[in-house]
Amino acid sequence: MSTHAHHLTDGTAGRDAAHAAPLGAPSSAPAATPTHAAGHAAGHAAGQSAAPSAGGLDAGQVLEALLAETVRRGGSDLHLRAGVPPRVRVDGDLLPLGRALPGALLTQMLRGAMPADALEVYDRDLEADLAITMTGIGRFRVNAFRTRGEDAAVLRRVAEEPQKLSSLGMPPVIRDLALRRRGLVLVTGPTGSGKTTTLAAMIDAINDERAVHVLTLEDPIEVVHSSRAATVTQRELGSDSRSWSGALRAAMRQDPDVILIGEMRDADTVHAALSAAETGHLVMSTLHTTDALETVQRVIDFFPPHEQPRVRAALAACLQGVVCQRLVPTVDGGRAPVLEIAVGDVRLSEAVADPERTGEIPDVLAESGYSGMQTFDQHLVRLVVEGVLSEDDARGAASKPHDFGVMLRRTGWRPDAPTPAASAFAGGAR
Repeated sequence: MSTHAHHLTDGTAGRDAAHAAPLGAPSSAPAATPTHAAGHAAGHAAGQSAAPSAGGLDAGQVLEALLAETVRRGGSDLHLRAGVPPRVRVDGDLLPLGRALPGALLTQMLRGAMPADALEVYDRDLEADLAITMTGIGRFRVNAFRTRGEDAAVLRRVAEEPQKLSSLGMPPVIRDLALRRRGLVLVTGPTGSGKTTTLAAMIDAINDERAVHVLTLEDPIEVVHSSRAATVTQRELGSDSRSWSGALRAAMRQDPDVILIGEMRDADTVHAALSAAETGHLVMSTLHTTDALETVQRVIDFFPPHEQPRVRAALAACLQGVVCQRLVPTVDGGRAPVLEIAVGDVRLSEAVADPERTGEIPDVLAESGYSGMQTFDQHLVRLVVEGVLSEDDARGAASKPHDFGVMLRRTGWRPDAPTPAASAFAGGAR
């Protein structure tokens, strides 16, 4: 399961043309190992203000070395700020990498990485999102911003192509949701939980099997899909469309069967998604919510009270599924995805439609394992029983720690006993 930790970082690949132009092209000089190059670049760049900046390395080479070391360490994110050491996130921990980078060097690194349109946005808004490719190293999603008057950035390592749902350890019900013909499917979770990776794998499943038009609206494009059975059209905010509202309006004139919206950001986006789902399209998107109940409430709360009854009715009619993800430390030092899964059926629809019954959604999930549903706590129990998670880590991640403990005891599991058969736990998706 620890393999999943590196697959399920939130984000995958970047822009394939201008937004993914290779940075820091390989030097004609003999290449140092990633460890040496990163240490040399980060450690000796301090105090120098212009490229070439670190023992003959220019700003692009410094960035290349830091990203190579991030990949070598199995890191998911690289944090860059002026005057402090770069830091890399490995299995959830943020660890120092080399010595402090001077502000002038960091500015050169970031501005050199940005294509013209992203640089224009950054100069105007003091923050920008983009995706880049480093030849021979990988692809990264970049958020550049200012802090205390200095340039800074977080670069997230992302996969260069979509992964298969099976390689992510996803249960069959996730593929079933991806292959629905219409309705709304939401993948949710905190930042870094793997939402983008899962959505990309779901789009890839469609691309394997359905002769349809898949239209994605993203900011930025992360996973690049090649058309196979499906025709995949990917549009990026800024380079392919000037606004979300314009892209969403245009989407309905582009003959889509499946629409992926990068994130539900506001009432207008939610309204467009619900309208498309109600008119026979499969719509997929993400939210930063922690479980199925909060997801339903968040969608409804985008709207003022007088509009909420209409939104409830629309959501109840078109919601096909909610997949909520968290990453939890494993006993072998990695991280495993833990899933809460809601599948659209009569009981779920009734709970969404009736505000007096919406609070019953966790009970619907807990009692509907036969249709692939499960709560976070049910999945946590199974992973403890299977020896993937420790009891303490699972309890710390549980939505209801007391209920988690009761369910775990009912399986007959004991810390000092051999792992019982997973079938001892009843309920939830497999």
